[in-house]
Amino acid sequence: MVSISTDLNPCNPDPTAYLPHRSPFLLIDRVLSRDPGRGASGIRCVTHDPGGYPEVFLLESMAQLGGIAAAEREGEGGFLAAIDRALFHRKVRPGDRIVITVRIVKTFGRLYVLEGEAHVDAEPVATAVLTLGIGMISG
Repeated sequence: MVSISTDLNPCNPDPTAYLPHRSPFLLIDRVLSRDPGRGASGIRCVTHDPGGYPEVFLLESMAQLGGIAAAEREGEGGFLAAIDRALFHRKVRPGDRIVITVRIVKTFGRLYVLEGEAHVDAEPVATAVLTLGIGMISG
C-alpha cells in the first residue's frame, strides 16, 4: 500500500480528494495508506458522541474507506450494497482514535467484496465483510 509517511509518491491523506462526502457524512478523518484495487487504511477520531459512537458509523467508515480503495479513476463513486458478518467487540467512546483497514478480497465486475476491521489502541472494535458497487458518477 502507498503510505503517506514513507513513500516518495504518497497517497493524499484528505478523504475528500476521493469521496464526495462532506461533514457530517464524511466518516474518515485521514487516509493513511491506499493501494488501488487492493486495500486502504485510515483513521477516525471520535470527539463527541453522547452514548457512544454508533456501530452503523463503524460500518459506514469501512464502506467509505473501501470506496477509496476500490475506485481506480477520478469521478468514480459507489454505494454500500450488502453487509455480511458484522461483529462489534466493544463500544467506541469520545476520545477514541479508530484505525480502520479494508482489504478487497473479491471483485465481480463492478462489485467489490471487502473485509474491514476497526481498532482502538490495537484492540478490535468491529469487523465486517461488505459488498460495494463502484462506477462512474453521471452528473
